[in-house]
Amino acid sequence: MGLKVRNRTLPEGTNVWAPTTLISTWFGVGLIGAAPGTWGSAFAVPLGILLLYVGGPVLTLVVAVVIFFAGLYASHKLIASFPEGSDTDNSAIVVDEVAGQLIAIAPALLSPPLWIASFLLFRFFDVSKLGPTGWLERRLKGAMGVMVDDVAAGIMAALCVWGLSALGVGIVW
Repeated sequence: MGLKVRNRTLPEGTNVWAPTTLISTWFGVGLIGAAPGTWGSAFAVPLGILLLYVGGPVLTLVVAVVIFFAGLYASHKLIASFPEGSDTDNSAIVVDEVAGQLIAIAPALLSPPLWIASFLLFRFFDVSKLGPTGWLERRLKGAMGVMVDDVAAGIMAALCVWGLSALGVGIVW
């Protein structure tokens, strides 16, 4: 059966306190019952805002890259414990949403309207699987497939946020 936590099933014997499980589920956020991907993105927004205040978009993107590689490793370890033939993109794994959301929020700078736009645009591209997001999800397997489609959604959202910013949307004086 497996460990069932708030409607999310993890493989039998999974230690929810193991570092790889904590990273994969973003410290348990992925175990929230409804819409774990949206919750993962939502919990990444305050982190993104803090990073933008402390170090701007460069620090935000550096942290996104670190989270991507940590998530790739942690997700690989967690996926390896799944039964043969199970869906490797388990909805409890939300570290991919965190990395993607940080990419999406990077060009928003210190603009609350653009923070909101980054969240909405990232969720749109992540859920709709338009363009490269869907293509990558279909072609890549395992942890790489879990992580990379959200990076693509983050890049697409970031380009839209950058475009909004260039048009003067979200300028706060």
